[in-house]
Amino acid sequence: MSVNTGRPLLITDCDEVLLHMIKHFRDWLAEEEGVEFDLTGGEFYKSMRRIGAEAPMEHAEMWELLGRFFDTQMYRQTAIEGAVDAIAAIREHADVVVLTNLQDFRREARVAQLLEHGLDLRVFTNQGPKGPALQAILDEYKPSRAVFIDDLSQHHGSVFETSPSVRRLHLCGEPQIAPNIKCALQLGHAHARIDDWGSALPWLLDSLTGPIEPETKGSVIP
Repeated sequence: MSVNTGRPLLITDCDEVLLHMIKHFRDWLAEEEGVEFDLTGGEFYKSMRRIGAEAPMEHAEMWELLGRFFDTQMYRQTAIEGAVDAIAAIREHADVVVLTNLQDFRREARVAQLLEHGLDLRVFTNQGPKGPALQAILDEYKPSRAVFIDDLSQHHGSVFETSPSVRRLHLCGEPQIAPNIKCALQLGHAHARIDDWGSALPWLLDSLTGPIEPETKGSVIP
């Protein structure tokens, strides 16, 4: 089924872009799983340890806990400030879809979760780098232009490699981790780094609907 509307297209991540996740994951781990999670510690598994233990958690156990969170605790997740209103404003001018790194069987749960926050959006699930999945979305929608939002630099790098014409915004809406993640703008893989929706919305609308200008070096907006 073709969804080619000829409109601009925004392809956005969910966790830490539309919805808070990591702080709710941390709280659940402490309350119910006896696990300490240091949000400033970088990689997930290296930042998680059983309360009272010295060694960090094994990689496999981290993934098991993360999966259990998404299977049983998604109701905890709250909207990033300004995200819902910004998406509504963007949808007046462009199509919007979500590209989220969840296993495929959790797609319907993510759709329902977003609906509860007033976000009636098509969801694409993915595992691993997002560049190939994003290109498949472009092949289906054939938009007049496209913009990608994600909170993790590696996904901007992947999209940069597969779909360099897509405008890329690095946005992390969780202030407890934003200063500690690699910046895709500084790495040369994003056009801008903006961590709040109030500042991001004008940039996004201009990227989706404004004049198409030659590529210029990106900028950081606090």
